[in-house]
Amino acid sequence: MGVEVRVEGLTKAFGKQTIWRDVSLTLPAGQISVMLGPSGTGKSVFLKTLIGLIKPDEGHIFIEGVDIATCSEKDLYEIRKLFGVLFQDGAMFGSMTLFDNVAFPLREHTRKTESEISDIVMEKMTMVGLVGAEDKLPGEISGGMRKRAGLARALVLEPEIILFDEPDSGLDPVRTAFINQLMVDLNQQTEATFLIVTHDINTARTVPDNIGLLYHRHLSMFGPREMLLSSEEPAVRQFLNAQTVGPIGMSEEKDADELAAEDHSTLPPLPPIPLQLFPSDGRPRATQPEPGAWCAANGVVPPPGSFLDDGSSFTVPPQTSVAGGAR
Repeated sequence: MGVEVRVEGLTKAFGKQTIWRDVSLTLPAGQISVMLGPSGTGKSVFLKTLIGLIKPDEGHIFIEGVDIATCSEKDLYEIRKLFGVLFQDGAMFGSMTLFDNVAFPLREHTRKTESEISDIVMEKMTMVGLVGAEDKLPGEISGGMRKRAGLARALVLEPEIILFDEPDSGLDPVRTAFINQLMVDLNQQTEATFLIVTHDINTARTVPDNIGLLYHRHLSMFGPREMLLSSEEPAVRQFLNAQTVGPIGMSEEKDADELAAEDHSTLPPLPPIPLQLFPSDGRPRATQPEPGAWCAANGVVPPPGSFLDDGSSFTVPPQTSVAGGAR
């Protein structure tokens, strides 16, 4: 099972440039969370800060009772063992085969025999659909395969927290769909805590349990998927629904004249909230909420057509599990 990550009042600047300030959120144990934001808002910096590669100027990051923003190098080294990271380009060693790339963390950080390492590597490569490609070099395979190999490497130490830095970057829509399904399936199998940084709106709308939006040097909102997909907060609404009307412009934020010139009275209605992506076997993940549960609990009427099943609106009866409801 994954572990909770609690962030309190996190602030980071490089010189006079503030990246973000006073960021507070909790990544619930075992759940999938997505972090969104316009380009240049510090999403990758946030990931690097979570794992201790960058020290924040202010604030705290609590993982299993340890504040990695202030702890010793020894304690930080131990906490990092809880993490697995999928980098944007896979970050493969070009002169190593995929097998050796995936085996690298085991050879560096454990005392396992080569036979044990081989069993673990092949298990993880099976999980990501790369059996038969273990002897290939990174330069001999596609970008999507490199990402899957990077994911296999991130899994070999059985991490309880997995960070994904734009897993869909550079991929076509079909391969992005495969990566999304793979992440959902892996969360079901590992029950680890996932944080995904992405620009892909379809990923954000269908994959996570929680969504966050970094914008204008702060965290605009973080919470359950249904809360953000039904939100009328201007930046959240604009970004999640890919609209041009709103505070976000080509250079991140619009100036006052641009905003004043916009006609907000003609905003299109919020689109329906889609059903969340299920694991391939059709069984809900351990932490997967029921469709419409947040809306019902908070008295929010979702946009018309939300949670469709076989062409009709889906309503969650009280105390009814997802397994017996819509898919």
